[in-house]
Amino acid sequence: MNEYALKMLKTESAYLAGVDGKLESAKGKHFQGSIWKTIRGDDSDRLRAVMARHRVYDRDRLKELPHNRSIALHGFERRWWFGRRATGVVIASVLSPFDELVTGADPSPIDLAELQDHVRKIVGDGAVEHVVGVCAPSGFTESARKLKVDLPHVTLVLVEPTSGGGWQVSSAVEELPKEVLDLFDPEGDSDKIGRVRDELTARSADLLTSGVTASTLATKLGLPVALVGRAVEKIAGSDPALRITRKSGEILLYRGAVTGSAEKRTMNVVDRIKQLFSKEGDEAEKINVLAERRAQLAQRRDQMYGDIGKLEKKEADLLRQGRENASQVVRKRLAAQLGQLRKDIGRQNTTANMLNKQINIISTDIHNLTLIQQGNMAQLPSTEELTENAVQAEEMLESLQVDAELIGQMEAGVAEVAMDEDELAILREFEAPAAVDSSTAERSAEVVRDSSVGEQRLTEAPAPPDREYSSEELDGSDDSRSRAKPEAG
Repeated sequence: MNEYALKMLKTESAYLAGVDGKLESAKGKHFQGSIWKTIRGDDSDRLRAVMARHRVYDRDRLKELPHNRSIALHGFERRWWFGRRATGVVIASVLSPFDELVTGADPSPIDLAELQDHVRKIVGDGAVEHVVGVCAPSGFTESARKLKVDLPHVTLVLVEPTSGGGWQVSSAVEELPKEVLDLFDPEGDSDKIGRVRDELTARSADLLTSGVTASTLATKLGLPVALVGRAVEKIAGSDPALRITRKSGEILLYRGAVTGSAEKRTMNVVDRIKQLFSKEGDEAEKINVLAERRAQLAQRRDQMYGDIGKLEKKEADLLRQGRENASQVVRKRLAAQLGQLRKDIGRQNTTANMLNKQINIISTDIHNLTLIQQGNMAQLPSTEELTENAVQAEEMLESLQVDAELIGQMEAGVAEVAMDEDELAILREFEAPAAVDSSTAERSAEVVRDSSVGEQRLTEAPAPPDREYSSEELDGSDDSRSRAKPEAG
């Protein structure tokens, strides 16, 4: 996807999403009418024609491009019983350069001719009052911003995104009420305060070493100074470390010390100076006084650096004029001006150096007071408590070691007692050589079986049954009978 197309598509969606709710809430309040009709449209037909002219037929590409969508609110008032009369039209529209987006070229800002042609297309009945807000994601040219669109009964509001993440909302020529301009600003007050908060987070180093003014933030973010001042006060109220001071109508924000609810808010100037130079007292209050002074000195130093930069540019310009001019009279005059200018630059640098030294001294004192404050907040135990706790911990470890050794001995004795004769015999078999004769194994098994049945031997063979003897054997002698008859027992 083209990065410009993606950016413009997001801008179109953000603008219409932010303005839609505001226009709905303005019905009957800022715009006259009791009956309203909402029409949502786009310029997708012209976008397809542009893509066909450039031979681009990708449907996915069509979805990735902005379609110049619009929201139109038509107001009416009831007339007689069934009739109604048009009271006005409010339109929020987007105008993007289709040709550059389709071809992938860098989008150009919208000029006066394109703006006037676009407004003429979306405005219908010229006899009804129209308030039209046109958002150009690629911006407007100077002629479009300053020259009036020659259309009757049309009040035009121009909207374009800024580099700081906000929106620039202005009227072409006529001065419109702030309420009307705010209706076409898609960014709410909460979003603007969020941008101020993000900018302060990014400039946290400036808050720590010097400070930031509300006018500086307003210039950087493109927001009104009054709104930035309210945002700064709200942010400082939610952060106990931020402090605000006002001088000559300027709001200066800096970072001080974190204090509790018991901070003295109604202390006068004399008491503050006494507490500042006293050896004892509230370190947080001293830090805040010094931090405010450091912030003011840093602002003065930065302003002086800006003046020195301007003088240096003037010095370079005078030096260039002297080199390019061949007249000795002019060169003498330029040399006198340049010499005086360099003396002024040297004086300004000396003053800035002095301010740097003062800021360094105050920063060192703030650092020391911060260490003291942090040490008091920690509430560390005393040396006696640390020694006592260490002795108790060592005694507990020694007792635990003795108990562990005793438990180990008891477990070993229990294991030995629990073994019976059979288990001991198996252990002796485990310790015997691996190559054991099978007959020896059988005899061991017979011994085990003999021990289980008492004195009766399991290997004893049963007596053979009585057999019949022949007459010769019966008539024979006792010796032969005794020899023929097997021995019992």
